[in-house]
Amino acid sequence: MDVSLRPVHDSDLPVFYRQMNDPESNRVAAFTSPKTADRTLFDAHWKKLRESPDVVARTVLADGDVVGSACVYGEPGEREVTYWIDRAYWGRGLATAALRALLAEVPERPLYARAAADNAGSLRVLGKCGFRVTARASGFAHARGEEIAEDVLLLEG
Repeated sequence: MDVSLRPVHDSDLPVFYRQMNDPESNRVAAFTSPKTADRTLFDAHWKKLRESPDVVARTVLADGDVVGSACVYGEPGEREVTYWIDRAYWGRGLATAALRALLAEVPERPLYARAAADNAGSLRVLGKCGFRVTARASGFAHARGEEIAEDVLLLEG
């Protein structure tokens, strides 16, 4: 599949909303926001992301179809990457291709990432893109309703 990124369009938001409210995707991601389920809060969050000069928010396309999102956000020196791929497309290399494209677009380093310590798929994607685990933390995972381990990863220059 041909994977590409483009700026987020208004028409992407209903797709993102559906993707980010998939129960299995939420369980795997673990550290999700309770605001995701409320459409008004969801739209306000994406409006803020899209208007911020400190955020690079992209739609992930596979053969022209919207399959997810990828973003860089945060303060200089502490910026993080995040991405979300529709569960129907997991295991096809799309997350890796999307993250590589995002990293090419945003050359600043260091960049950080976080993933539930048991999210093998996301940790594999991050590792393929050059991130390495530098710490383990724990935090409340809203999607699981409990505190779980989270790996902190770093991509250096």
